[in-house]
Amino acid sequence: MGDYGRTLGPPGGKANHDTIGMLALDAHGDLSGACTTSGMAWKMRGRVGDSPIIGAGLYVDNEVGAATSTGVGEEVIRNVGSFLVVELMRQGRSPRDACKEAVTRIMRRKAVHDPDFQVGFLALNKAGEVGAWAVQSGFTYATCDAKSQTLITPSESFS
Repeated sequence: MGDYGRTLGPPGGKANHDTIGMLALDAHGDLSGACTTSGMAWKMRGRVGDSPIIGAGLYVDNEVGAATSTGVGEEVIRNVGSFLVVELMRQGRSPRDACKEAVTRIMRRKAVHDPDFQVGFLALNKAGEVGAWAVQSGFTYATCDAKSQTLITPSESFS
């Protein structure tokens, strides 16, 4: 018991989040998404993260695309992050560039610049293009299609 939590790092750090976000585009061209989390370690009692809030942890617009996030949910909520990513794709940005802009806005608005802070976004547009971006390295995502179910990709990041 003495080592419990020592490898997780500080709350909100790149090793201390565990959201699973799933985005899909089916054979009929319809988008869907889901996300789940057990939350951040050492969180305040009663804390609600971004996963259950529409537009924060997950947002899907079948005309445009879908996005999901992981990391410090409070920062994602303040920026309505997944909704922002989808709206940026509506304006013509690629999934990658939309995710990067959402992370940039969070970093610009975050008052305390904690070196361990992590937020990442994953996005899928109606054309089937995938993109992601994170504050720090270490955020990876998996993609699959009819040809391959084994591709693990590290997200681009600012560090």
